[in-house]
Amino acid sequence: DMIPYTPTLASSSLLGRTTTSTFVLEQPRCVFSTMENDTNIIIWLVVATPEGRWVNFNNSLGPGTKARAFQMFPSDTSAYMTLGTTILQYPCLKNPGDITVLRVGSETSCAKNNSRPTCNGPLPFPGPYRVKFLAFNGSEPVAETDWSAPITLKEAKAYNSIPTMGSRHSGGMIAITTILSILFAVLLAGLLAMIIS
Repeated sequence: DMIPYTPTLASSSLLGRTTTSTFVLEQPRCVFSTMENDTNIIIWLVVATPEGRWVNFNNSLGPGTKARAFQMFPSDTSAYMTLGTTILQYPCLKNPGDITVLRVGSETSCAKNNSRPTCNGPLPFPGPYRVKFLAFNGSEPVAETDWSAPITLKEAKAYNSIPTMGSRHSGGMIAITTILSILFAVLLAGLLAMIIS
């Protein structure tokens, strides 16, 4: 079944919404509510590259298979599945203090561990990525959401491309400020010495 829901990034007010290897999504709360009585349903997040052929993605390749393993991504597979959880983890009601977001790419310990094919490992390049939620009952896909809009991560700058001088402060201005600060400190020390003696 196609569920009319599009995964979205968390609120822009959330710091670290995208980093160089992670992004944060809103949880799909209440999205799979028609299935909430079936405790066998497991909701998975699919992360795909443009080569993941979003239009004709094969839902039948389940989580934990080599074809959907994080460790094969993106060189040998264009999509992987992670963050599998029961439908009960995405309730409709939000209690105060509930965490209602998912950080994609946050597990570094399993990134190279082939025995954890559903690892939520760091994303290897800036993207773009698209994601969707896919519900499985056993090994059968039973429901899916739409694909998200493209998600692009931040890119780190090379250390030699970062300016060492601010655009508004010249080296001479910094030198004068330093000299004046030292003279002020000496003057203040002299004044304190006169007051104490």
